[in-house]
Amino acid sequence: MCGILGVVATTAVNQLLYDGLQVLQHRGQDAAGIATTEGGRFLMHKGSGLVRDVFRTRNMRNLQGNWGIGHVRYPTAGSAYNPAEAQPFYVNSPFGLMLAHNGNLTNSEELKREMFLADLRHINTNSDSEVLLNVLAHELQAASNGCKLDEKAIFQAVAAVHRRCRGAYAAVVMIAGYGLLAFRDPYGIRPLVIGRNDAPAGTEWIVSSESVAVDALGFKLLRDVEPGEAIVIDMEGNFRSHACAESTVHAPCMFEYVYLARPDSLIDGVSVYEARLKMGEYLAAKFRRTMPHVEVDVVIPIPDSSRPAALEMANQMGVPYREGFVKNRYIGRTFIMPGQAVRRKSVRQKLNTIHQEFKGKRVLLVDDSIVRGTTSQEIVSMARDAGATKVYFASAAPPVRHANVYGIDMPTRAELIGSDRDEAEICAAIGADGLLYQDLEDLRASVRAINPSLQYFETSCFDGKYVTGDVTPDYLFGIENRRSSPPVTLEDTDSEPVANQLDLNLASDNSD
Repeated sequence: MCGILGVVATTAVNQLLYDGLQVLQHRGQDAAGIATTEGGRFLMHKGSGLVRDVFRTRNMRNLQGNWGIGHVRYPTAGSAYNPAEAQPFYVNSPFGLMLAHNGNLTNSEELKREMFLADLRHINTNSDSEVLLNVLAHELQAASNGCKLDEKAIFQAVAAVHRRCRGAYAAVVMIAGYGLLAFRDPYGIRPLVIGRNDAPAGTEWIVSSESVAVDALGFKLLRDVEPGEAIVIDMEGNFRSHACAESTVHAPCMFEYVYLARPDSLIDGVSVYEARLKMGEYLAAKFRRTMPHVEVDVVIPIPDSSRPAALEMANQMGVPYREGFVKNRYIGRTFIMPGQAVRRKSVRQKLNTIHQEFKGKRVLLVDDSIVRGTTSQEIVSMARDAGATKVYFASAAPPVRHANVYGIDMPTRAELIGSDRDEAEICAAIGADGLLYQDLEDLRASVRAINPSLQYFETSCFDGKYVTGDVTPDYLFGIENRRSSPPVTLEDTDSEPVANQLDLNLASDNSD
């Protein structure tokens, strides 16, 4: 998960990009970067840390020009501590290109070999985003007529990217002397939206990971970039779009609605806030159905993303909703922070209890999900320390049992508390008196209730079914082996296959 942004404006764009990245900061805290263009030159500044820490006044003054792109990085592929992997990435052949990418390529190692042996390109980092950039650069060279580039060649190049690249990718690209390109993978796994502003000097455009940046910068939200679609906005503000993938299936990442996106965002026609309210409604119904003898005095959310679900759950159950935890907003989100030791240390620094909301009460805690279980265990312990007599725990999402390979930082099963435990064992592990998980079909129904046209979702972390159809047990083993210390062996992994493929109809007419 990263945040990407592209703006074509009629005035200086540096402040717009900076403000937009701050709005998207929740999508990545590891690094930030902005690139603009002025007088035929690319201007860029990037570095490790939050947006507010990376950019100073002198950096902003150097980022001149009326169009550019920005990126906030969340570490998945590559090294979480390598400043060289901050984005945007740049290549100068055959055209000057700057790229910012959200997602994760599942065939990046294969593409690296192709780049070196067939395309004669060298990859300098471990980032799959640099691989994506070089694939695009090669295909632009193949599609263009010498040094002349037009929109037909650009769309042809993106079509070739779709044929070669696997996994999840939403990208914004600056093409020197031409304009802004944006495209989304054929499954639409990672989000990308378009906004427009009719300024006095002409039409301005924005492309963003989430609609909140469109709203915050004063643009009007037009629509989502469709799966497999590419859009081109030239330097004069002319807009063109084209469906570049031979076949598409719309399967957005379910975790965007559960946790990743801001509640005030609209993604693929779905209000994230409304979807989370629906999750609470379904969760309350399951609570009444499966735990009829359990009585609670108060429902308390784990801030922030679980608040809508907890609020609706309390309403449906007729139980008071209370804020029992105060969040220190100057501590990084523990789910994003790389390294289990850092994650453990930060939980109590990040949250503090309001004791009177717990003392002598039977408490139902509601969180968006339980991933590693580290935070959940600490929070249950904090509730007991604050005087709760009973602590029940509800998750707005089903158990996370499988690796996510499309851009979320939970790639190894060994890190997931739900990978080899049933719900009773998870309940015991986090120390709760009772545990309630959302059913997967109810989670799907929560989102479909807002946009019934969404037929499929990327839910691999819950059901082990990978929509791109190329994720094998060997691939997952390779990820675990690279991240584990000491490295795992084949004997350490489950003998059962963990990479079942989702059977989707990929007909070009997208029919069922």
